[in-house]
Amino acid sequence: MRFREGLLAVAAVAMGLSLTPGTAAAVERDVATDLVVPWDIAFLPDQSALVTERGSARVLSVSDGTTREVARIPGVVAEGEGGLLGIAVSPSYTTDGYVFVYYTSTSDNRIARFRIGETPQPIVTGIPRGRTIHNGGGLSFGPDGLLYAGTGDAGNTANAQNPSSLAGKILRMTMDGTPAPGNPTSSLVYSLGHRNVQGLAWDTGGRMFAAELGQNRLDELNGIRAGGNYGWPTCEGACNDPRFVDPLLTWSTATASPSGLAFHNGSLYMAALRGQRLWKIPVGADGAVGQPAALFSGTYGRLRGVASAPDGTLWFSTSNRDGRGSVRPGDDRIVSTTS
Repeated sequence: MRFREGLLAVAAVAMGLSLTPGTAAAVERDVATDLVVPWDIAFLPDQSALVTERGSARVLSVSDGTTREVARIPGVVAEGEGGLLGIAVSPSYTTDGYVFVYYTSTSDNRIARFRIGETPQPIVTGIPRGRTIHNGGGLSFGPDGLLYAGTGDAGNTANAQNPSSLAGKILRMTMDGTPAPGNPTSSLVYSLGHRNVQGLAWDTGGRMFAAELGQNRLDELNGIRAGGNYGWPTCEGACNDPRFVDPLLTWSTATASPSGLAFHNGSLYMAALRGQRLWKIPVGADGAVGQPAALFSGTYGRLRGVASAPDGTLWFSTSNRDGRGSVRPGDDRIVSTTS
C-alpha cells in the first residue's frame, strides 16, 4: 500500500468507515442496539423495519433510531435454534396490513399471519421441528407475490428426501397458506433435499437463490428451481449426480454457516454465523455468480439477518448473544452500511 493510501485507510478507520481499493468508503452505523438474538428483518412501506427476536418472541419496530415492541407472538418455544424466526411483509400491505412469521411451537414449526395489534393466526402447521437444531426459518415473498419458506430437516436426514414431509424443503404458498398454483405437486413443496435453509432471495431477473447450512464440510448457495432435488443427505456440496442439483457455490463451514440472504445493488449478500463475516457475491445479468468477497470479517462477530433497505443501504444483524458467540458492548445490534 502506498503511504497516501495508508493514511487514508487509517483516517477512514478512525472515522468508522471501511475502504475497498478503487471504491468509495462504505459508511456503517448502528440502527439498533442491545437486542437479544435478532433473527430476521423486513421493511414496511413507510421504510420502518420489523425485526424478530428468536428467544423473546417479540416483533420489534426499528425506525429513526427508535426501537419498540409492536407484537409478541404467542405459543413460541425457543429451544436451541428454534423460536421466533423469519418475518415477511405482504406485498399488498398498504391494503391488507398482513405480516407473516415463522416460529417453533411445542409440537411443530408453523407460519402465522397477523395485523399489528391483532392475534396471529397460523396458516401452515405441521412443519417438523427439531428440538435443538435444523428448524429452518427463512420466510420471504417472491416477485410472483407468493410466500416462500425454507425449512430444516429437523435433525432427521430422511425428512429431506421424503416428499410427504414439509421438513428439508422450500415451500411455496398463497397468503392463506394453501399450495401455490403451479407448484410441482399439489402440496406446498417447491423443492426438496435441503438440510437447513434460512436465507432466500431473488435477483432482478426473478431468479431464486437459497443459503443452506451444511454438516461438517461444505455450506451452499443454491439456485432454486421448481421440483429441484438438492441432494441432502446424499450430497453435501456437489456430487455430480444427475438426480440432484449441484450448488452454485460452496464454503467451508468454518468460513460460513450461512443464515440470512439478500439481493442488493447487483450482488447477493450472505450473512455468516460461524464465519463471522458478510459474503458479497456478484450476480451477472444471466444469473451467473462471481467470486465471493468477505466483508467485515470478525468486525461484528456472528452475523444472522441481512436485508436490502428502502433507503438504498444494506442492513445486517449480529447473533452474538445466542450462546455461541462472544458478546460485545451494544450486542446484539443491527448495522446499516452503504457497502
